[in-house]
Amino acid sequence: MEEIPPEEPKKTSLGMEENVEGLLAYVLGWLTGIIFLLLEKESDFVRFHAMQSTITFLGLTILQIVLGFIPIIGTLLGALLWVLGLVLWIVGMLKAYQGERYKFPIVGNLAEEWVGKVNI
Repeated sequence: MEEIPPEEPKKTSLGMEENVEGLLAYVLGWLTGIIFLLLEKESDFVRFHAMQSTITFLGLTILQIVLGFIPIIGTLLGALLWVLGLVLWIVGMLKAYQGERYKFPIVGNLAEEWVGKVNI
């Protein structure tokens, strides 16, 4: 049986492979998400991951700031959010690198909807 060679990875408007750029959209959380939303003009895959990264990690950052004002319980909930953020960060990078358009619960649908509406 003849082996089929893997598909050539798609290049983005920035000249990188889609999966690498998708991974990079998660590296610094919402900051790299915003950067890739601003810079990437063609790849829906990268723009989706950049939007998902921005919504997820900006939301978690705001929640942690607000919880910081609540004694004891806020600190405990903030620690749980940090663990959740770490898991989402790793999953997001892995799935993007594997070329998968993986949607986080709740946020993934928002990202998919909003990425089409945002033309920066």
